[in-house]
Amino acid sequence: MEERSIPLTVSMHNGLFRLHGKVAVITGGASGIGRAIAETFADHGACVRLINLDLDLAEQVSAAIAQRGGSANARRCDVSSHSEVRQAFQEMLRDSPIDILVNNAGIAHVGNLEGTSEEDLDRIYRVNVKGIYNCLSATLPTMKERRKGVVLNMASIASSAGLPDRFAYSMSKGAVLSMTYSVARDYLSHNIRCNCISPARVFTPFVTGFVEQNYPGREREMMDRFSQSQPIGRMAEPREVAFLALFLCSEEAWFITGVDYPIDGGFFNIR
Repeated sequence: MEERSIPLTVSMHNGLFRLHGKVAVITGGASGIGRAIAETFADHGACVRLINLDLDLAEQVSAAIAQRGGSANARRCDVSSHSEVRQAFQEMLRDSPIDILVNNAGIAHVGNLEGTSEEDLDRIYRVNVKGIYNCLSATLPTMKERRKGVVLNMASIASSAGLPDRFAYSMSKGAVLSMTYSVARDYLSHNIRCNCISPARVFTPFVTGFVEQNYPGREREMMDRFSQSQPIGRMAEPREVAFLALFLCSEEAWFITGVDYPIDGGFFNIR
């Protein structure tokens, strides 16, 4: 199934939304929303550090960014492992301070309470909740010392809405929202901002793979159904989320902290 594209531009007048000289760590940065954020940040001057479980894929993205004239490197790390995260971030911090942390890595699960095993719940928690904790604990102390930094967490509309058959996933994304508010409050006096983005369905390889695996022969029907479930009539493109991330991590958004930004095609307010 081919990825779609839509024409989008960002104003570059007066150097708006520039990230020159900023080091941005992006977890899960090798595909989907994470890749779009990595490419967009690099296009706007950031030195991108890709953290990903699949190193080969991350290195391909890093090479593609370099071919476009951007700065990027890749590192394998399982965000659910506290020791791996600590080592990876210590090595990155030896090279340069971290200005921006984007906690994007996450996994999904389909099922209600009865369709969620203890193993399912633990797996989702380890990546989607503990993974963010691990990266925050490895980054915030140095941001605190420097008295500056930006954290952006990837939440979901599932953080605030009751979605069918998303028990464990919704639990984890609700925790992401709460962690965002807590970090924003606790580190405000240290000049560290923390926000989160809550997308509705986004047209990513994960969605495509999920449909192909679970609805063989009905792919087009299900993709249309997913699109029409949002009032705007389509899924979001990864780079639409990336442009919002770019703004929130730029100096133009310096007055914004402790905010959850839905990007949902009217899901909450238009019926």
